[in-house]
Amino acid sequence: MTFSILAHDPETGAIGGAAATGSLCVGGWVLRGTLAAGMSASQGAAPSTFWGEDVLTRMAGGCDAETAVARVTDADGGRAHRQLSALDLKGGTGAFTGHSNDDAKGSLDFAGGIAAGNMLTDTGVLDAMAARFTRERGSLDRRLLAALDAAAQAGGDFRGLLSAALLVLSPDRPPLTLRVDYHPDDPLAALEALHHKATTGPYADWTRQVPVATDRARILK
Repeated sequence: MTFSILAHDPETGAIGGAAATGSLCVGGWVLRGTLAAGMSASQGAAPSTFWGEDVLTRMAGGCDAETAVARVTDADGGRAHRQLSALDLKGGTGAFTGHSNDDAKGSLDFAGGIAAGNMLTDTGVLDAMAARFTRERGSLDRRLLAALDAAAQAGGDFRGLLSAALLVLSPDRPPLTLRVDYHPDDPLAALEALHHKATTGPYADWTRQVPVATDRARILK
C-alpha cells in the first residue's frame, strides 16, 4: 500500500528515506534508520515494524543489506503479505516482496539506493522515482522529495495518497524526520511545505545548536 525510496549521499555520509501511501501514518509504519546501520522501509498489506528494526540490527552487526533482508524475511510465516527494502552504509541494497501484496509491486535498485512499492498503478512508478532521484541535484532531502513527486506524477498508489514522510540522517546535522500523517487533498504538497518550514527561518536556526554525531564532545572516553 506504499511506495518508498532509500538512498545515501557518499559525499556527506547522509542516508535517508521517503515514502507515501493511500493510507494513514506512513512515516511511523514504514521508515527506520540509524547512522550505525543504514535505512529500511517495511511496508505491504500487513507490514511488520519488527522487520524494519531487525534488518537494521543485522546490518549494524555486519550483514550487508541483501543478507540482512534474507535472514529477516525467511523466518517470518507472514512474509507473503509484507515488503521490505534496506540500504546499508556501503550503499548495498536488499529487498523482498511477498507475493500476496497487491499488484503492481516490486523493487528497483539504482545507483545510490533502492525504490520499492505495492498497490502501484504500474511498475513504472519505481522507474520514475529512481530516474528523478538520479538526475536531481541538491541536498539528499530535496532529491528524495523530488523522487516522491515523480512517483505520484507517474501514477503512484492506485488509491491516491493520504500520508507522506521523510527521514534523513547526517553525521554533521540533526535528524530531519518529517511526517504528514493525514492529508485528504495533497500530502506531498503538505510535506514540501513542512520541509520548507523545518529547513529555513527560526526553526532551522535553532537546530544548529543541537548536538550531532560528529561532535567531538560526544566521543566516549
